[in-house]
Amino acid sequence: MALGHPRRSGLSDQVISQLRNQITSGEWPVGTRIPTEPELVEQLGVARNTVREAVRALAHNGLLDIRQGSGTYVVATSELAGVMHRRFAGSDPRDVAELRSTLESSAARLAARRRTDRDLKQIDALLLRREAVWATGDAEEFVTVDAAFHHAVVVASHNEVLTELYADLGHVLRDWLRGDVGRELRPENHMDHARLVEAIREGDAERAAAEAASYPFLCLRSPAPAAPQEP
Repeated sequence: MALGHPRRSGLSDQVISQLRNQITSGEWPVGTRIPTEPELVEQLGVARNTVREAVRALAHNGLLDIRQGSGTYVVATSELAGVMHRRFAGSDPRDVAELRSTLESSAARLAARRRTDRDLKQIDALLLRREAVWATGDAEEFVTVDAAFHHAVVVASHNEVLTELYADLGHVLRDWLRGDVGRELRPENHMDHARLVEAIREGDAERAAAEAASYPFLCLRSPAPAAPQEP
């Protein structure tokens, strides 16, 4: 991770780029605490003030969260994801559910038409993992695996713009799901996603879209809004 022989000019930019790469590459996943300031100074071979400036810049951009007395944590993998996290983190749960329903139903419809054998293998594996984690009762791990499952469905749409947008919103969606799940998994909140996988496997685009569209509203305490009546 050391910078080698950093130039004096633009040194802060080099450190910012290096730290950003640690995040975007997945070496520092979302939710993890990054090395302490002294550790970064030693690893990068730069002054403490340079490290501090770089960390503050990435915190300002929304990738890091500096928590006094606890450390600095990764909260997003891109500047856009950080902006979305700050902008929508406190949004009305129904608004988030409606957004999820729109994005995930569109993705599922496309996935049913475009999925590959490799996509199906990944979706199947995550569905099994999702059920296994539910059985353990680990709520935080379930949120992570459930989010990965839905992301895999979006990836199977083979729409790069939709996939990137969904990934950038992922932190907001996980926060929302985490709040709904709570600290413990309750049997009445379990949702079987096998029908969605079956519809995607069989190429039934409309059934896949309908299944995916319904899940976010089932997470809410109140029922989904009724469809508007035809005039």
